[in-house]
Amino acid sequence: MAKLVFGMNQSLDGYVDHMAFAPSPTLFRHFIEEAQGQAGSIYGRRMYEVMRYWDDEQPEWEADEQAFAAAWRAQPKWVVSRSLPSVGPNASLVQDDLEGTIRRLKAERDGEIEVAGPTLARSLTELGLIDEYRIYLHPVVLGHGKPYFAGPRPPLRLMTHDRMSDDVIRLTYVPA
Repeated sequence: MAKLVFGMNQSLDGYVDHMAFAPSPTLFRHFIEEAQGQAGSIYGRRMYEVMRYWDDEQPEWEADEQAFAAAWRAQPKWVVSRSLPSVGPNASLVQDDLEGTIRRLKAERDGEIEVAGPTLARSLTELGLIDEYRIYLHPVVLGHGKPYFAGPRPPLRLMTHDRMSDDVIRLTYVPA
């Protein structure tokens, strides 16, 4: 049975914004390894549109960017959207029965399936489907933006904390 994991970079004040701060090279290599080992990813529309960047080779990419793109392209993706008419390579559109579709994915697959995006994570949290939350805490204060938890924080229990780089800590929680 697969495990659904919601993990994102977060500021000290609880916001996620890939344009305001980025992972260090060390942390980016960690994300490459995670992407290489994942059984797939589930995206909401907005996060999927951001991640489509990795579908097309960019001439300025170095080895790490190429490795991440290759891992991202190789894994299956499920995109939850009622507005998208279609999705790109190695992706399936989920337009109806979110709960049933995700429960089937969890039952049919092994390994970790990434949940990408706070709004989608909120829906899956409300359905009791997320098995683990990973907060990559950066020493940045944004003061505004999209919060990691798009709704009320679910009751959580800290499982582990790991130093990921000189200034980033990963906090791993499970539902309490």
